[in-house]
Amino acid sequence: MSVEDSVRVGVLSLHTSKETKAICNAIEDLGHDPEWLRAENTAVRVTDGTVSLEPEVDVIANRMLLSNTEQPCEELGLANTLDQLVPMLNDPDSVLTAIHKLSTATALASNDVRVPDVLLALSSETLNASRGEFGDEAVYKTAIGTHGGGTWKVGRDEAVNAKVGNRYAFLQNLIERDDERHRDVRVYVVDGEVVAAMYRYAPDNDWRTNVALGGSVEDATEDLPEEAREMAQRSADVIGLDYAGVDLVEGEEGWFVLEVNPTAGFKGLYEATQVSPAPYIAKVAIERAGGEVDIDRVEELSAVLDDSTPAAMPAKAPATTGEPAVIGYTEEVVLSGTRGSKTVYAKSDTGATRTSIDTQLAADIGAGPIKSITRVKSGSSKTSRSRPVVDVVVGVGGNQHTVTASVEDRSHMDYSVLLGRDILEHYQVDVGRRVDQDVSDSPEEEE
Repeated sequence: MSVEDSVRVGVLSLHTSKETKAICNAIEDLGHDPEWLRAENTAVRVTDGTVSLEPEVDVIANRMLLSNTEQPCEELGLANTLDQLVPMLNDPDSVLTAIHKLSTATALASNDVRVPDVLLALSSETLNASRGEFGDEAVYKTAIGTHGGGTWKVGRDEAVNAKVGNRYAFLQNLIERDDERHRDVRVYVVDGEVVAAMYRYAPDNDWRTNVALGGSVEDATEDLPEEAREMAQRSADVIGLDYAGVDLVEGEEGWFVLEVNPTAGFKGLYEATQVSPAPYIAKVAIERAGGEVDIDRVEELSAVLDDSTPAAMPAKAPATTGEPAVIGYTEEVVLSGTRGSKTVYAKSDTGATRTSIDTQLAADIGAGPIKSITRVKSGSSKTSRSRPVVDVVVGVGGNQHTVTASVEDRSHMDYSVLLGRDILEHYQVDVGRRVDQDVSDSPEEEE
């Protein structure tokens, strides 16, 4: 292919991930020119009425992660700006529908795609008054969330709120088959075709199947029921996505679509199927801009998940994972559960594996239910104690993390929340920065 025939494909991704790197590498391996659009190299200029994008590209593959940021509208607005300049795969309007689970369910149901019964009410009183419609156990989840974050199973008598933190939440029917291990299926659709599919099984002590939470996977590509295959293709088409991970679950009445993810990960899918969607996404982007692709080469590349650092990574970017944000020795955080949210001071402890919260605080916000019991020892003692662990949503510095925190009586301690490495691994800790007065207490370590 001559230089004149090559297409310059921008991959819009402000984060660093296997998926983004694999797409950039696939574009290059297919004989075209990738541009990784990041903070280091991306700018939009309006000069004398002329608009230009730097770097210049012919088409953009949108990989913006919106569901785990506190203000997704900012990045969605950026994508919308770029969409006005060049063609964009997974355009912002479609992504806006996809990242909001109620918006997705509404669009699908309105187009005769079966989804579980749901209720989103702006009033907590209305939501709780209708709780009985969803049986003894119901799913309670935030309208925007990722990796299983902001998702709970709640009993009939558990009160819930219309919001979890700053996000709307809703009730959903729990779809299960009697006497069968809980599983769902992730179907990856690119340009209307099923590239690969996997069954996802819930890990021990959990009912959610997300790979990020420890769920196991199994190849489902060849034996995927035709009903599920067609529903996945139909769902991506209804939402308007060029590529998507469609999650379905089978109940006694057939298949139901749970979510349509515009930035679904590849790790679990590749582990299960040995198929990477990256070259298929690259192919669609290249062809959308008028370029040509060898389909045999696409299939050859799909057998490898090439997540090595691409040549397209901007020069100023670090060679590996990007510079993490800085967090102080103490920080103001927002804890959210099924009953509400509270803003408290938390202490960072890199010696603690797991985040820990006070018993009364856990009760106040509705953290839980209790998933299991863990053994924890104090840094100043050789003895260990048993503590229950629960799911809780922690807002830190504009990001939201769903973690499995241990619960203990911290009323005699200076901080009701201790941030462990399950959260701190995403940050650099500046021990000299704190949001309160200088107070010291004993570090803790979990076995």
